[in-house]
Amino acid sequence: MGKGSAARKGVAAAGRDTRGTDARGISGGGLKGLSGGRAALAPELDRVIHERLRLAIVSALAVNDSLTFNELKAILKTSDGNLSVHARRLEDAGYVTCLKSFEGRIPHTEYRLTGAGRKALERYLDHMEALIQAARG
Repeated sequence: MGKGSAARKGVAAAGRDTRGTDARGISGGGLKGLSGGRAALAPELDRVIHERLRLAIVSALAVNDSLTFNELKAILKTSDGNLSVHARRLEDAGYVTCLKSFEGRIPHTEYRLTGAGRKALERYLDHMEALIQAARG
């Protein structure tokens, strides 16, 4: 490989794009480097939702009025601790609400997507659609 194949594409050896994005076009520059620099197509990716498990949580809640902790854990096939940490991050961002109660002596935790969470998911999906369109040309 001669001087330049990776350099011409703006991708450094470590997988970082020399224009401020990583090789997937995600990070500091949104859509920089895709489709002739049409960076204004969509805003920066929402880092809260972009993480795989948090995106799965928000997506599951978008198609259900509410889900319990155990329902989410089963749907996502994850551990208690992993679900708890990611659900808390979404709750802190105001994207989900968490209602804790007891049924007898058994704790019952129910999650719902907030209006802000639904809007954030829609923005995220719009951004991803713009990335796809830009990548396809």
